[in-house]
Amino acid sequence: MGTETMRIEVELPKTFSLTTKVKEKEMNKFIRETLAVELYREGKVSLGKAAEIAGTRNKWEMLIILDKRGVAIDYTLEDAEKDLETLNKVLKEDDRE
Repeated sequence: MGTETMRIEVELPKTFSLTTKVKEKEMNKFIRETLAVELYREGKVSLGKAAEIAGTRNKWEMLIILDKRGVAIDYTLEDAEKDLETLNKVLKEDDRE
């Protein structure tokens, strides 16, 4: 179950890599994470969507990125309960196999 993607070309100054101290081979990851963090910070995407944009494996990995970048986490007790419910369903399905 893969996510469809689109390719976008962005022109940046040649000094961008030096300014950000990001190696060219790490640039795609850096830009995806930065975009995801800012969209989440602005309330334009959910935590799950931010994780998808950033290319993380799950919401928990995205929470770590947000924490490292000093972003307040909008993750409520209700969110945690829903995630736990989903996890329990998945585990029960695995037990049936």
